[in-house]
Amino acid sequence: MKQLVTLLALVCIGAAPLFSQGLEKLKVKGQYENKSLDLVFLELKINYDLAFEYDRKIIQSYRVSASFGAIPLENAMKIILQGTDLDFGFRGQTVLIFKKSADIAQADHPSDELPTRKNFTLAGIIKDKNTGETLPFATVTVQGAPYSGSNANADGYFTLFDVPSDTSVLLVSYIGYQTKAFRLHPAMDIQNLVVQMEDFGVQLQEILVEAEKKEQLIKASTGVSQIGIAPAALAKLPSFGERDIFRSLQLLPGISGSNESSSGLYVRGGTPDQNLVLFDGFTVYHVDHLFGFFSAFNANAVKDVQLFKGGFESKYGGRISSVVDLTGKDGNSEALNIGVGLSLLSVNAFAETPFAAGKGSVLVAARRSFQSNFYNNIFEAFTRNSTRPVNSPPVFAGRRGLPQQDVQPNTYFYDLNAKVSFRPNPSELISLSFYNGQDDLDNTRSADNRGFQGPAGQPGPNFNFVRESTDLTQWGNWGSSLAWSKRFSGRWYANANLSYSNYYSERERGDKTTITRSDSLVVQNNGSRENNDLRDVTLKLDNEFKINSRNQLEFGLQTSYQDVDYSYFLNDTVEVLNRKDHGLTAAAYIQDKWTLSNKLILRGGLRTTYYAPLKKTYLEPRASLTYVLTDKIKLKAAFGHYYQFATRILREDIQQGSRDFWLLANGDQVPVSSAYHLIAGGSYETNTLLFDAEAYYKPMDGLSEYTTRFQPAGFGPERRLNYTEFFYHGKGTAKGIDFLLQKKVGKLTGWISYTLGQVKYDFPIYGSAPFFANQDQTHETKLVASYKAGKFTFSGVFIYATGKPYTAPTGYYEIELLNGNKSGFFEVSGKNALRLPDYHRVDLSAYYDFRLGQNKASFGLSLFNAYNRKNVWYKEYQVIEGELLETNVSLLGFTPSLFLNWSLR
Repeated sequence: MKQLVTLLALVCIGAAPLFSQGLEKLKVKGQYENKSLDLVFLELKINYDLAFEYDRKIIQSYRVSASFGAIPLENAMKIILQGTDLDFGFRGQTVLIFKKSADIAQADHPSDELPTRKNFTLAGIIKDKNTGETLPFATVTVQGAPYSGSNANADGYFTLFDVPSDTSVLLVSYIGYQTKAFRLHPAMDIQNLVVQMEDFGVQLQEILVEAEKKEQLIKASTGVSQIGIAPAALAKLPSFGERDIFRSLQLLPGISGSNESSSGLYVRGGTPDQNLVLFDGFTVYHVDHLFGFFSAFNANAVKDVQLFKGGFESKYGGRISSVVDLTGKDGNSEALNIGVGLSLLSVNAFAETPFAAGKGSVLVAARRSFQSNFYNNIFEAFTRNSTRPVNSPPVFAGRRGLPQQDVQPNTYFYDLNAKVSFRPNPSELISLSFYNGQDDLDNTRSADNRGFQGPAGQPGPNFNFVRESTDLTQWGNWGSSLAWSKRFSGRWYANANLSYSNYYSERERGDKTTITRSDSLVVQNNGSRENNDLRDVTLKLDNEFKINSRNQLEFGLQTSYQDVDYSYFLNDTVEVLNRKDHGLTAAAYIQDKWTLSNKLILRGGLRTTYYAPLKKTYLEPRASLTYVLTDKIKLKAAFGHYYQFATRILREDIQQGSRDFWLLANGDQVPVSSAYHLIAGGSYETNTLLFDAEAYYKPMDGLSEYTTRFQPAGFGPERRLNYTEFFYHGKGTAKGIDFLLQKKVGKLTGWISYTLGQVKYDFPIYGSAPFFANQDQTHETKLVASYKAGKFTFSGVFIYATGKPYTAPTGYYEIELLNGNKSGFFEVSGKNALRLPDYHRVDLSAYYDFRLGQNKASFGLSLFNAYNRKNVWYKEYQVIEGELLETNVSLLGFTPSLFLNWSLR
């Protein structure tokens, strides 16, 4: 790992002299006689390897007659555009052409207007031109001063210090939107500037970009381990018919993309519970719908997604792996808009409208699944599995040996988002956000041994069995937040957020097995009930204070009260666990972003957390740096210490697949988890390409697992079995390196990512040697491509990953309990000593944008797992008359889906 990081730095440093300087210093010459403006730009493009970006409509009426020698490009552009209403700016190697009278200007102005202010502070807000939605985390820079840029905050407010003059050219960019270039002029309100941007969906064929620019799906160059996502652009990627934000995140480097059965994110060796998932400020504890095939977030209700894969800043706490911060849409503050979408799985709809003369807006979005053949195919993926005796040759589909199973699924999911936003004045925002989602799963089934094949092709056993399985599950989330934010000045912004979250899960599972012999009839019953209920009330106060252009201070207070109940019963009589936890967590943080020069940016912070159940205070220092080697090359590093107090415990179940449940740390059965993040990397970025690499090392402590495979010390006839003793603790290490090569522009866009990683745990109960964690995958490669052809968009995804480790049973025995019941136990192999087969699949999609009158519409086809790869999810084991049977539980095979979307605007 150390050698790879060193090599990356040497390559970047050695390549530094090869990269060109800014366009302002480029000298050009030209001679034009009544030549159309587009041909002038074409000639400059060919002769000087330039790129031009403009709207064809604004240049069609202009012709140029001019002659000049070798002069700076900036002077040449002034001559070429003299007498027009056009202006220009530079972004990297691209020349931007735009009208002088920008949407934000109060009046047209001549390009030679003299500035009246210099080196001043500019403040404003960035909005969507058509909906009035604010655009969080957009980037604002001054042409010619790329290191003096600023990012808007979560409410779209921005502040720029030391703007050279009030006739400077500003460049505003936001993922999924056309870059906005405009020239300031003295008549503008420099403390309340409103910048309006248009997304790429507004005009399907009008924009002409000589650089073949196309909207980016992701913005991966934001900071250390930080990636921005455009939910609207992700609609073009293959899916089950629904835009799925978390499924799209799984296509990024460092995040496992082979977890079909979970929308949760396995980030750099972490598990989904180690990720902090925020939606409008409230915590979402469970992100799955329908066995994990879909995430719990409706893309119609999401405006922005920020992902921190590691090294995240001090304002975030309570998790040891990553952060996903989702900002919900406020709703259209300009006009009424409604839309519906239909797929083979679900129907969704949304409505948004302004009120109070545009000061307020309301958004409501909902989804509901329905039964269909496509829906049933998903359930068949869980029931049409290959069963064989342990240590016998595998049995494949199409041969004798498949158990006969009957399934009557009666299952659905829904979710509902609602948000009300109101701006009493331009610098203040009050919003109320609400979310509810729920799954009801009925996977009741029956099976028998008709056609069962014995070991090595021998005749089947001389008995018949019928198994009737009941499996009823209900889980869901409630979440709401009341937020107030105010920009007191261009320097000071404050936000207060009061939120409530509730995650609940109820599962009832039972098996009735009837074994019939010629001389006997045996009926066996077993089952379990499991309930988990987590409630969270949180208050957060966050502040941003911009001291000057080189120093930005952030500080705040956060407090949470959590109440967690968990119960687990076997056969209605055996109480395995019954815990009721509650506790208060209070935290304060401060962090400073310090730009030491145009080259070096430091961010340091400290978070301190008081955890009431243990009456202890925890300190969490954080730091990161970015060194701008050239305008294309950045070196970066980060360090952080993190603690987690609410933990999802893995309950090992080698017979039916492992499960998990939430508990609060109590310092005894469940310790406080912690991790260090050490990250180093670099990136090389041009207007068209991005190469990014990051190495990470993450030692973890306080990990917990629950398993009943080991007998407690001293257990015997004289001692009652205590299930609370089956908690075991350990530590772990995750390390690896992520690579990303992204093509950002052109008709063909996408990326190639590769992750080399390792996750090992060390639990003394499993022996002295560390073992591979369940989520360990040595290699994972993902290819994502999107091709734009007129109104059609064709996309494809390929995923390959090495198999995950698992544990297999080698024997079985029963213990008679004091109440006369019997409890079964397995003898098992070494912890995660075996590997599942490698995982791979291809997904394809075609997407067509069109209009129905003035309304927007789209139609598409998606092919999931196009070549029908049978990827193994996990293995189940069952004992029938002393014989141990193994079942491969496979993931979803080839699944086509159609979808249709329509919206008023």
